Amino acid sequence: MVGKWEKLVSAEGSCELDVCPDLVCLTSDAISRTAFGSNYEEGERIFKLQQEQIQLLMQALQSVYIPGGRFLPTKINNRMKEVEREVRAIIKGLIHKRENAMKAGEAANDDLLGILLDSNLREIKEDGGSKTVGMSMDDVIEECKVFYFAGQETTSNTLSWTMVLLAQHQNWQSRAREEVLSIFGNNKPDFDSLNRLKVVTIILYEVLRLYPPGTILTRSTQKETKLGNLTLPAGVQLAMPTILVHHDPEFWGDDAKDFKPERFAEGVSKATKNQVSYLPFGWGPRICMGQNFALNEAKLAITMILQRFWFELSPSYAHAPAPSPTLRPQHGAHLILHKM
Repeated sequence: MVGKWEKLVSAEGSCELDVCPDLVCLTSDAISRTAFGSNYEEGERIFKLQQEQIQLLMQALQSVYIPGGRFLPTKINNRMKEVEREVRAIIKGLIHKRENAMKAGEAANDDLLGILLDSNLREIKEDGGSKTVGMSMDDVIEECKVFYFAGQETTSNTLSWTMVLLAQHQNWQSRAREEVLSIFGNNKPDFDSLNRLKVVTIILYEVLRLYPPGTILTRSTQKETKLGNLTLPAGVQLAMPTILVHHDPEFWGDDAKDFKPERFAEGVSKATKNQVSYLPFGWGPRICMGQNFALNEAKLAITMILQRFWFELSPSYAHAPAPSPTLRPQHGAHLILHKM
């Protein structure tokens, strides 16, 4: 990706670019390899189908609501079912291929699919081959779908918002670049040294506070639950508006809507005063399992971008955060890239 940008910039020394599409390609390729290893071509097909599914879902949500309408054989409903069937068929094919290879004695790959299947197989063996333990085929397919969508869409949006905010706040862009160059110079970043990036880390924390990938966190009660003075019966769905909590002056002060990474200088606990008011990856036992992966991927990408370019907002940039369903720049992230 940065090689492509360097070619665009090299002719004139700068160029205007909507960085969103390239960041989407970057994160979809990364998550494809992570989820399915060498089968990332199949992952690319899943990504395109899931993007289409999102567009169809948003069309359905924005149309006139008819009770029971989702069961009608409309054009949108029929296409959504076709897309779902194709995604499941691709993942099922990958699972069967991998299971056959494992039965033939091949080691499980260290991608998500290999880890899931290997763990599942060991659990079933330890229980004497019982059919009542372990994950079903449907469970594995659903895990792969969620991991793939959540890991791609959220990280590309976070990178887009990070570049937009650094373009708006040149002082923080300069500070982040100074840190990157002091640690890595112009060398390729290594994984272990990413933990030394303090300025880049607090910038990412603040980006995730202002523009959390998921604007609402939902949970369902499985049994009667006591919540403060409320008693909730089983089957109630609770919605926590993450973005409102993240922008609430009661938790964050009068500058809650300002970009101030320094609020995280002493860590998340200090910034939140030990209150549960920072939820970019959810909270509790179902907190996002990919949060470390996402943060390291974002650090790596931002590091390599800062090593090669400085950037500013284009006059054609239009600020329009849109939850569809994750929080993305509705009209893209138009920036002017300059060669370092």
